[in-house]
Amino acid sequence: MSKEKFEEALEKLEEIVRRMEAGEMTLEESLKAFEEGIKLSRLCAKKLDEADRRVELLLRDEGELTTRVFAGEDRES
Repeated sequence: MSKEKFEEALEKLEEIVRRMEAGEMTLEESLKAFEEGIKLSRLCAKKLDEADRRVELLLRDEGELTTRVFAGEDRES
C-alpha cells in the first residue's frame, strides 16, 4: 500500500465513508472497512507530510528554488 498514490488512497477512503454512512453494512463489514480506512488515512497523512517537507525545502533555499531529496522519500511516489 505504501506505493499507492495519494489521490487513489483518498478516493478509496471517500468510498469507505460513503458505504459506512449508508448504514447497510454488517458489523463485521464495518469493522473491516474501518480498519482499511484507518490505514488509508495514515497513508494520506504521510503523503501530505512528505509534500509539506518538500515545500519547506524549496522555500528554505536562499536565492534559487531547488528541490532536494529528504530522508525517507521513496522516488516512486
